[in-house]
Amino acid sequence: KRQISWTPLLVLGYLFYLLLGAMVFQLLEKQAETHFRDQFQLEKLKFLQNYTCLDRQALEQFVQVLMEAWEKGVNPEGNSTNPSNWDFSNSFFFAGTVVTTIGYGNLSPSTVAGQIFCVFYALFGVPLNLAFLNQLGKGLNAHLITLERWVQKPGRAQVQLAIFLTTGTLLFLVFPPLVFSYVEGWSYGEGFYFTFITLSTIGFGDYVVGTNPNKHYIPVYRSLTAIWIVFGLVWLALVFNVGANLMEKFLQLKWHKPDLSLAEGDTTKLEDEPEQPRIHIPS
Repeated sequence: KRQISWTPLLVLGYLFYLLLGAMVFQLLEKQAETHFRDQFQLEKLKFLQNYTCLDRQALEQFVQVLMEAWEKGVNPEGNSTNPSNWDFSNSFFFAGTVVTTIGYGNLSPSTVAGQIFCVFYALFGVPLNLAFLNQLGKGLNAHLITLERWVQKPGRAQVQLAIFLTTGTLLFLVFPPLVFSYVEGWSYGEGFYFTFITLSTIGFGDYVVGTNPNKHYIPVYRSLTAIWIVFGLVWLALVFNVGANLMEKFLQLKWHKPDLSLAEGDTTKLEDEPEQPRIHIPS
């Protein structure tokens, strides 16, 4: 076979995908951002009109105080009786977001000692987390390795893959948003968005469990969420890995051209050989 390099095509496709995403996000979000900005400025103007004892500079200083409090992980809502962000359950959850590199961004160490410890904690914790997830992945991968053996029987391979995808989707993407919707008061769409953004380690931080000061959470709520995240990371990583392998295999097969000089006898020999596995499950 004569192989044509598909790397330039992949680079162009990757850049095109980024440009497409930028255009779509700009189209969907920019107008809404402008609306919210204008609405916020209008609310500040109404506030100044209702409370004439304040001037614009004093209001801006108060807004700055609110922003600094939020950046330090202090929710401006409620009062000083709000639960601590650094009790054991929340600290356990934060440690999980560090080693898994999710990094929501809504909470971070504010002391120099905490920041230095966080650096070294991540330095050793991230490789430890990768080794741990890899070991869990091997356990899940043992159930998928038959795909490579049964690939000559497409029906069985499709059934195995369908069971793996369906079970994982239900456990990690479909049912958890129902729990988060009930506990956090989110819509199902918001819960699903949080679930995927978390398990994919994107972690924007716009939705985080257990941060509403008006709700009472059980002490182990965020710890249980952290455990769910660990197993969900393994499953989604395997899905992404299989998808990447299939995409590479598709591109390689698509850009392979048969050598026209292949002898007729060699063609017969190739036809007699069993089909090679088309799906590679990483070990």
